[in-house]
Amino acid sequence: MGGDALRFDTGVSRQVEAVYTAPDVVEQRRIVRAALALRPGDRVLDVGVGPGLLAAEMAPEVGPGGRICGIDVSESMLAIASTRTDVPGGPGIELEFGSATSIPHPAESFDVVVSTQVFEYVDDVAGALAEVRRVLRPAGRVVLLDTDWDSVVWRSSDDERMLRVLSAFEEHLADPHLPRTLADVLDKSGFTLTHLQVVPMLNAGYDEHMLSAGLIDIISAFVPGRRGVTEEDARAWADDLRSLGSSYFFSLNRYLFVASAL
Repeated sequence: MGGDALRFDTGVSRQVEAVYTAPDVVEQRRIVRAALALRPGDRVLDVGVGPGLLAAEMAPEVGPGGRICGIDVSESMLAIASTRTDVPGGPGIELEFGSATSIPHPAESFDVVVSTQVFEYVDDVAGALAEVRRVLRPAGRVVLLDTDWDSVVWRSSDDERMLRVLSAFEEHLADPHLPRTLADVLDKSGFTLTHLQVVPMLNAGYDEHMLSAGLIDIISAFVPGRRGVTEEDARAWADDLRSLGSSYFFSLNRYLFVASAL
């Protein structure tokens, strides 16, 4: 994992799980599943399975004759995902420790590989795509969703502090601007891009149940001591955002790539 990695211990993993249940993130998963276009019997690998929400939603789509496997580098995330392995109408979800650059499955094991908000953490994206291509059957598909953090628009009463906080938070990523180069790396890694889509996340008015509200706690815990951000700065930043109420505004673009293995 790249950057000064965010540690997905039990506390952070639970925070991430809460964020992933937000209505806007639920809608994001629906868009990802539409792009996956899964069929009964498909064999699917979720790289960076996280709390297992996407895996659980994919299981009924492949049916009992399909296969859903998930890997993650966080034991805490795997523990949370293990509570979602039994899904009515689907296969039992198989979970293992593993990373994008070291997938613990044989060659040509899967029809589809999906990875959401994971490759931006990976130092060796080309190496990870080589692993994805290895475990895909010929003409298999990969679906990737990642964020360009320069796309964030977040209202604040102190724009200079906002810039410092967001710059500090980017340190937890290997590449906070990965979507700009991902199509090129896919092409050079032996994939043909078949679909590209922007997935906007928009929160107007403060709502503790939306994505950005959950991000506030995760960001404010990570940034102190980075880029000159102090504990007091982080608290003031978070308090300011929550105080905006109906004037609150947040927007962020994620980018969805669908490609076929040659």
